[in-house]
This record gives sequence, C-alpha cells and structure tokens, in this order.
Amino acid sequence: MLHKFMVFAVCAVAAASATSPPLRVFTMCIPELYSKECAKMMEDSASKGFPIACISGRDRYDCIERVGKKEADIVAVDPEDMYLAAKNKLTEKAGYKIVEQVRTKEEPEAIYRYEAVAVIHKDLDINNVQGLRGLKSCHTGVGRNVGYKIPITKLTAMGVLTDINNPEYSARENELRALSTLFDKGCLVGRWSPDPAINQRLKETYNNMCALCESPDVCDYPDIYSGYEGALRCLAHNGGDIAWTKVIYVKRFFGLPVGVTPAVSTSENPADFRYFCPDGSKVPIDANTKPCTWAARPWQGYMTNGNDANNLDHIQRELTQLGQLGENEKANWWKDLMLLDEKTLAVAASPVSPEEHLKSAKYMDVIERNSGAPERDARWCVWNENALNKCRSLARAAFSRDARPRFDCLLEKDEASCLKAVRDNGADITVIDGGSVKQAIDNYNVKPIVAETYGEGSTKLSERPALAVLKSGSSINGLGDLRGKKSCHSGYTGDFAGYIAPTHILKQKGLIIGSDEIESYFSKSCVPGAPADSKLCQLCVGNIESDDDQVKAATKCRPTNAEYYNGGKGALRCLKKGDGDVAFLPLTALQQLDEKDNAGKREDYVLLCPDGGQAPINEWSRCNLGLEPPRIIVSSAGKTPNALEELKHGILAASTLYSKNPDLLRLFGAWDDKHNVLFKDDVKQLMSIDNTWDKWDAWKNVQQEYGNH
Repeated sequence: MLHKFMVFAVCAVAAASATSPPLRVFTMCIPELYSKECAKMMEDSASKGFPIACISGRDRYDCIERVGKKEADIVAVDPEDMYLAAKNKLTEKAGYKIVEQVRTKEEPEAIYRYEAVAVIHKDLDINNVQGLRGLKSCHTGVGRNVGYKIPITKLTAMGVLTDINNPEYSARENELRALSTLFDKGCLVGRWSPDPAINQRLKETYNNMCALCESPDVCDYPDIYSGYEGALRCLAHNGGDIAWTKVIYVKRFFGLPVGVTPAVSTSENPADFRYFCPDGSKVPIDANTKPCTWAARPWQGYMTNGNDANNLDHIQRELTQLGQLGENEKANWWKDLMLLDEKTLAVAASPVSPEEHLKSAKYMDVIERNSGAPERDARWCVWNENALNKCRSLARAAFSRDARPRFDCLLEKDEASCLKAVRDNGADITVIDGGSVKQAIDNYNVKPIVAETYGEGSTKLSERPALAVLKSGSSINGLGDLRGKKSCHSGYTGDFAGYIAPTHILKQKGLIIGSDEIESYFSKSCVPGAPADSKLCQLCVGNIESDDDQVKAATKCRPTNAEYYNGGKGALRCLKKGDGDVAFLPLTALQQLDEKDNAGKREDYVLLCPDGGQAPINEWSRCNLGLEPPRIIVSSAGKTPNALEELKHGILAASTLYSKNPDLLRLFGAWDDKHNVLFKDDVKQLMSIDNTWDKWDAWKNVQQEYGNH
C-alpha cells in the first residue's frame, strides 16, 4: 500500500515539475481505510499542479505517531487527536503544530468551532454559580460537549458539583448523581450507558433529570427538548430555568445575525433572556454584546511536525487549494481525508502547538475530566507484547474521547497469570476464549461481563457456525468425495472455521489421522497464513490489483486482505472463480455478503453436511462443522455490582465508539499485520453479558474436543 502510493506520488511530481522548478511534495498520512480515496486525491491534485503524496497508517492514532516520527508531514485531526499529540512521548522531538483549521463558511473568522454558554430568564434571581442549586436545567444530551461535559467540568472545578469522585459509583453515575442532586429537574436525553440494563437503571434512579423532556419515560432522542435548539426550547417553553447550549444556536433561536448570515425574525424575544456567566454576572443577548462563555470547542485542523517551519506558506497554500479542489470535484477524499463538507473550508492559521490550541479554548480540562474514583483505573491484563501495545493505544485514545474509567495495561507471562491477577485484585479484566471461561470460573472465581459479537450469521450468544460450502449444482455429496479436490479456507492455525473445524471433522470421520495430513488430503489449497512453499498455498493469488509480479508474490498466501482469497469472503471468491471445489468458512461471511465483495450471492452456494448430503444455507443449524465460541472479557466475581457495572460501561463506551469509527482507532481487525490481537479480527462490536448466558460447559467441551489444530 505504502509503496504504491509513493510510486504514484513520484510520478506525479515528475509530471508537475517538468516545466518548473520542483516544489517539495508533502506527504499526508491517512487511515488505511481510505487508501482508495487517497489515490484519487493524489491523481486530482497532481492534475492541477499541486501534487500531494500519501502514506496509509493503520488509523488516525497511528498517523499522529507517523507524523511525529517524520514519516509523514500532515495529518487531519480533531481536538481529541490534538490531545493525543500533546501527550505523546514524541511531542518534544516531533514539534507538532496546527497550521490550518477547518472552519465554517458561516463564521470563517471565529476563533473557535463553537462556544459553550448558559442561558437563563432575565428575571431569574441568581448572582453566583451556587445559585444554580434547585433550578430546572435543560441540556443538549448526555455525553455531549456544551450540554454535559463542559458544565460538569467547570461546575466541579468551582465546587458546585460535589461528591463527584465517590468510589462507590462509576464515573458516569457520579456525574448523573451530581447533576440530579444539584438540579430539581432537567432534560438530559440519550443513552446514559451503552449497556441497556445499566441505562434503564440509571434513568430510573435519577429520573428527575428526564422530567422536563418531551417523553420523560423514554428520555432519549428524538426529543423536541434535546439538542442545541431543543435545550433553548426547554428553557423558553417547558419550565426550564437554565439551558446549556452554544452561542451560534442562541443567535439562531432569537433571529440574531450569525457570521455572514443576516438577522431573521422569530417569535422568540432575546430581551427576555440573558447569558449567565461563570462569575455569576448576566449579559444581554443581542447582536452587539459579546457573550460570556464557559469553554469552547477548538476547530479541527491539520497538524504537521517541526520539519516544515520553512515551508509553512507552501503547506498552507496547498491545503487550502486541496480543500477548494475537493469541493469543486465533490470528491469522497475531501470529506474522509480532509474532514471537510459543504459548510466548511480549510483556513490558514498561525501555527500553534496542539496543547496551546486546546488550552486557549479552555478545553484541556474538559478532555481530562475524570469523575470516577481518582485512584481507580480499569487494569487490563494481557500476555503478549502485541496485545500490550494495542491495549496502551486503546487506553490513550479512549481516554481522549471520554470513555471512563481510564484503562491501564499490565503484561503477564500467560493467560493463567492474568486470571490469577484478576482473582487476586492485581488486575480488573482480561480477555479469554469462550471455551476457557468454565475453568476460569471454577479455578479463579471470574465473572464473564462482555462478549465479542460478529454480526449477522452468529448465534444469539455470539457463536459462529463453521461451514463447508459448495457451489450450487456441485456433485460432491460427502466429506469423502473431497479427497483430491481443491479447497479454499478462511485461514490457517487459530482459524476455527477455516482450519480447526475441517481438520477435526476429517479426523473424526477417519479420513485423515494427523492434522498435518490435511495438506495431502486435498490436491491444492489456499489457506492464508500457511507456509508459502506448501501445497496449502498453491491456490492463493496474492494482491490481484497490483500489476507488479513481485507484489503479487510477496502477498500470496499472506493472512491479510492483500491476499485476495483471505478470510471468509476470500474463500468464497476462491470457490466462485472455480479455483476451489469447497470452501471452509464461518456462516457470518456468507450472511454478510454484498455486491462489493465480488464473492457471489448466498443463493449461489449450498452446504456440505458432515454426515453426508447437501443442505441450503438456512439449514446451517443441522449442517455445520461446529460452533466457535466468542472471546469473553472476564472480571472478578468478588467485585461489587457497581464496580462490575463501571467496567462494563467503560469497555462498551470505547468499543461502541471505535466500532463506528475505525478510522480513529482500529480496535477490530488486523493490528499492524498481527492477527486476533486482544479481539478476533472480524468482531463487529462488543456486547454485555447477562445471566441468560449458559453455554460455558458446552464451550468447554468444544475447546477440549476440537483442540487447536
């Protein structure tokens, strides 16, 4: 990937500089997810005479590191990413600077993306922040900046919100308790926890913070009294005393001019309301008076390193041109790589360090807010360096984006040592295979709290059926018919559906004796991850998109997506093209097929049953090679219910964020070309475990019966 981009870039530079002195070509680091958009951006920019090169990082977190190491020049970042840069061990050497900002066309001169304000009725008898006690409060929504994080951060620092670090409760519950105690009633919609049971309990316990909502019993979106304007509506029309929102929406609500947008008439009268300031004073709401703010969210922007102090004008000019070009072309890369849209533009700004950028907006303490017990982190135990590196990246990234409690990562020598650490309160959580849970419960007093999920094609308890798949119309009618045939596999050792289950079934049926005989049972195979010079790799094709035979050879049979036949969908491609006669893969790969996969349609395939005969896909429950248990996060059964709830909340908050935004941090999928690090690669997200989970004994039997071939 990196090689391809740089070759393209060099060609682009040569073309651009054939008639004029060459300018330095800058390199942007982009999340690997957007590699195709990057190739298009390079093509578009080179054609206009200001070429830019790309390298792809694993995700934005990795790109920040790469820019810090001077492997790339530019990365597009949110304020939370700037925080990661400010706290990075590379910071001093890197010389990170924000040199260009993503601003709105409506307010291109505004210093901040938005400013947090509190609005009250003009006659409200209040002259200091202590006077907030007992009022009715309107918020944008739980977990949001101006309506939740900023007021909590600032009111805690002022001593108005108290008992916010009570060790009895999770960070989220401490915040909700404090708000519920400070205010008489409120409207604070949203998911108070990603765990449905915890969400329900919290809303029942602190229900006064839902009382002003349109639907107090639901207390979730959509609600006319939620969001930036909804909070003001709650204040003006639903009995609220104070609303937490942002300046631009106050101006819109009252019809005042906003940036380049002129005033419009509304039925709301700004003279009836005031901005309430942190010092207890009140400020009129009109077109001329400057609002008093509680904090601001800084603009997104583009961050460089200390290499480019002398090229600043060139970088800024190029970024501005790129923004304009992307908008003209309506290019996907414009949104995904430059974080721009129809309402924004790239604007040159005086270079500033990430830390200064955040502190000037009074936003640093908002990110660092921690309302849990100050001494209590969620200590995550792992037993290899790859998992440790991933855990540490997750810990830093999740903290910057408000997942609490903060994770801490511990390295032990093996799984048993981690389970012992959990039992003895040396660690709080560790991840183990589902088949190991029963023994861990019996020997280490653990409690399963969170499980992996794989999406459509997995069972209610996240098991994945392993299948033998044939093309519809195949004459193969039993496992014995497969001798001498060609096989396609989703993966090699460690891959249950692709290798462990078929090997086990062939042994069970007496068709092979040892696991190593699977190589000779089939005439040719593609088993990504197997030794490259073995028969198990003969059907593999490598990176078919490359015209370079060396690239194809280097990627052939690699257990990455550079190998066209890698994974469950890759095994189906191998079967569809006719290179293989049978494919071994998980049901999830079949059920999640779409046209972009080039792997056919579900109706193109049938199942080969282990006891003979064929069956349609929907009869997988009677025609599978075994059910693979998920990985499970376990904690100690000796912890209090609140402590376990806090761990669940923190884990699910982080995984929900990164399953939706893998460009920020790739929590699921290959990690720097290492597979199944912390989690299995094809996890979709994590889910809470409750008392209905009852397969621990069955999964133990699967693990003992199938082993790890």
